[in-house]
Amino acid sequence: MNNALKISGLTKTYKDFMLDHVSFAVPCGSIVGLIGENGAGKSTTINAALGLIQKESGVVSILEHESLDQDIKEQIGVVFDGSNYPEILSPRKLNRVMKNIYQSWDEQTYISLLQQFSLPPDKRIKQFSKGMKMKLAISAALSHHSKLLILDEATSGLDPVVRDDILDMLLDFVQDEEHSILVSSHITSDLEKIADYIVFIHAGKVIFSRPKDELIEQYGILKCGAAQFDALDRSDIIAYRKLDYEWQVLISDREKLQRKYPKALIVPATIDEIMLLYVKGEK
Repeated sequence: MNNALKISGLTKTYKDFMLDHVSFAVPCGSIVGLIGENGAGKSTTINAALGLIQKESGVVSILEHESLDQDIKEQIGVVFDGSNYPEILSPRKLNRVMKNIYQSWDEQTYISLLQQFSLPPDKRIKQFSKGMKMKLAISAALSHHSKLLILDEATSGLDPVVRDDILDMLLDFVQDEEHSILVSSHITSDLEKIADYIVFIHAGKVIFSRPKDELIEQYGILKCGAAQFDALDRSDIIAYRKLDYEWQVLISDREKLQRKYPKALIVPATIDEIMLLYVKGEK
């Protein structure tokens, strides 16, 4: 099995938004970061892939199956931003509910994770902080032997210490190369730490799907004045913007362009900066 998740030509139309032939894959044993500004289509893509909303066209293959039968659902762990479970329950009562939902529910793993995260088993979920709720949701997602974990903005609104705990946990999850993760987030620094691939979606379209290392090691920002900007080869420019005293130009090969423009200042680009220039820059 090469891909834990493969999405091809996924399309969904709303009155004021269209998910436009979205295609990308989550290779087995990898973490794929889905990035994009709010309203770009990240959650719509995930909901359509999981069958929570009806797609108009396109093919979704999860663990090499195109139909989401119960056996496949057992192998998918899903964590959404916000509350994932009825807040009147406690973690202990949630354990009883999950036993009836998942044949593969592993009570020992669940209790161990509750202890690891210092989650009180008898306290109602509504009394939990946002970070505690997220840790509980991830604990539950990991307690039925999931092969694919899907997280939609699961680290948003969490403090850096809690986020770091969760990121470490995600890295551990994929160590054996049989588990895979799709994580959507607008906190791109988190994805720089853990993702193997980055999929960038903007206005319902996939702008690029690339290995993270390629983005970090090869992409850059060329900073220059007006005269130098006018002299640039237009084929070298992905996007640009004019600031008060300089032009910033997004490029895809720092080394090559440093040789081509030896006097230019070219600096590495963060994923945040790459996304910003694609969205706000001119083409």
